[in-house]
Amino acid sequence: MDQIEMLAVLLAIVFAVNLLPAFGPPTWTIIAIYGLASDLPLVLIVFAGALAAASGRLVLACAFRLLGDHIPQKTRDNLQAARLLFERNRRNGIIGIAVFALSPFPSAQLFEAIGLAKLPLIRFTLAFFAGRLVSYALYAATAKQLRETTLGSEFARMFSDPWVLGIELAMIAALVGLLRIDWRRILDRRS
Repeated sequence: MDQIEMLAVLLAIVFAVNLLPAFGPPTWTIIAIYGLASDLPLVLIVFAGALAAASGRLVLACAFRLLGDHIPQKTRDNLQAARLLFERNRRNGIIGIAVFALSPFPSAQLFEAIGLAKLPLIRFTLAFFAGRLVSYALYAATAKQLRETTLGSEFARMFSDPWVLGIELAMIAALVGLLRIDWRRILDRRS
């Protein structure tokens, strides 16, 4: 397989994994393992991985934005109030985007929430892309440690690790919790 084909496969895998709404393998493991198994320059792997991850998450958020039109009106009103709270305070918005960019937690539920709330997707996607460039570069630089394990055992560990499963379930619960908050009441109190 030549380098263009290897790059296309990497882009497709990372994009597809980032379309998953939950329980997808962390992209950094794919990048690290791919970096060890290919002759592509590490910089290209990191950039392509971040671009494909951000693109996949953007499509996921767009899908949840469309889904938001089919949820109960009360939930839509709450999501609109959450969006207004976010947009009203620019400082909190900037802090929120910065935390979002550097969050070590699974990002699927974060993108689902911003999609449902109809927050500005491009700003979040660019912040996510920038944050992933940094984190993927760090993971790729330490990828040599993965030589002592096999791909299969790494993925098995990932899906059987109670902490990984617990964090993923907590993020799903947090998404459900965000939908249950009466954002309209909070917005009315601040007005």
